[in-house]
Amino acid sequence: MFKSGGVINFIFSLFGKRKKQKIKNSEPKIYDVEKLPRDLVVSLPKKNKLTKSRKANKKIPKKAVSKNKTKAVKKVVTEPAESIIKYPSQLNRYEHNPIIEPKEDNVWESKATFNPAALAYDGKVHLIYRAIGDNDESVLGYAISHDGIHIHRRSSIPAFFQKKEERKSIANCQVTYSSGGGWSGGCEDPRLTLLENDVHLIYTAFDGWGSIRIALSSIGLEKFLNEEWDWSKPVFISPPDQINKNWLLFPEKIKGKLAILHSISPNILIDYVDSLDQFDGSNFIQSHHNKGKRDSKVWDNWIRGAGPPPIKTKYGWLLFYHAMDQRDPNRYKLGVMILDLKDPTKVLYRSQKPILEPDEIYENQGFKWGVIYSCGAVIMGKTLFVYYGGADRVVCVAATNLDKFLKQLIKKGESKLKWTTKK
Repeated sequence: MFKSGGVINFIFSLFGKRKKQKIKNSEPKIYDVEKLPRDLVVSLPKKNKLTKSRKANKKIPKKAVSKNKTKAVKKVVTEPAESIIKYPSQLNRYEHNPIIEPKEDNVWESKATFNPAALAYDGKVHLIYRAIGDNDESVLGYAISHDGIHIHRRSSIPAFFQKKEERKSIANCQVTYSSGGGWSGGCEDPRLTLLENDVHLIYTAFDGWGSIRIALSSIGLEKFLNEEWDWSKPVFISPPDQINKNWLLFPEKIKGKLAILHSISPNILIDYVDSLDQFDGSNFIQSHHNKGKRDSKVWDNWIRGAGPPPIKTKYGWLLFYHAMDQRDPNRYKLGVMILDLKDPTKVLYRSQKPILEPDEIYENQGFKWGVIYSCGAVIMGKTLFVYYGGADRVVCVAATNLDKFLKQLIKKGESKLKWTTKK
């Protein structure tokens, strides 16, 4: 169990006490974009040019920023909450990204803060993000937003970390593999799912170079909201002899059972269980996925994995995913599918082009340039917010009108996956 006092003692024992940093608290207003006056909407130049300060930045590799820039069609010049909603057929970045950056005076998050999970509850968005500090170990931090874009408070201590003895227990895997980011392992790429009165955390447990497995921990909703980090002891739900990442827990039961998605390549693979208690250290999900490839002409011919937990809509389960183009192999892009509500192994629609690409400076300057990696997405009112890590260093957010986004996807999406299986 992880309690606040134990976390503090853990940090201080490793690094010593550091001065706390105050976070400014603001209360920005949220408006319905559809009801804004016309004179608040202005046209922008079609070319998405960088500012002089960005052009002058010489730290970015020449190939880091794609020339294929997304055209800005319209921009609402009021509060920041509206300024990111420009065009309904794609995700649009918040103009003041990144929203969370490393803190040099916090030893546990001094180098990187990225890949956040997101949970919307009672009009607020709770973020659990991956953080890397002075010792290169990945732990999980916490932040809260009252409007989806501004960070109103950020915890000065980790919300979750993997104890040394727990990390040792996963080192019996014989596969050597680099997970990316911190070299000392830890907790990576979290996903949050609320089921009834419990918040479930699924994350990648990485032991430096020895093993990559999927772990699960849970906490009561009330304790989560009160930041009483009394998590259950983590259990591994993937076997010790496999490399697995990007597993997701559906936010409601399907046909009376809990659903865990563990692969989308080449097919959607889901295991159904009666209870999460069955994972006791001896029972695991065997993810027997076959190697496959997409048509080489499509943008997502190299699927990397699922993103945030599926979001239920009237059209189906909305599932974001990460993919690359083998013709453009150095850039992680974000796509989206709609899965059948009753049988989520069936893909009903998918995006014919990326909905977000790593084109901005903050997506190309960090541990890995050219990376957009999302672990959390929520709906607030009529707006879909997608949170993602930029270049494995910072937390960013992009958004769009949910209804228009879904209709555009259905109108232009493919009706099914077109896989070819390697023999």
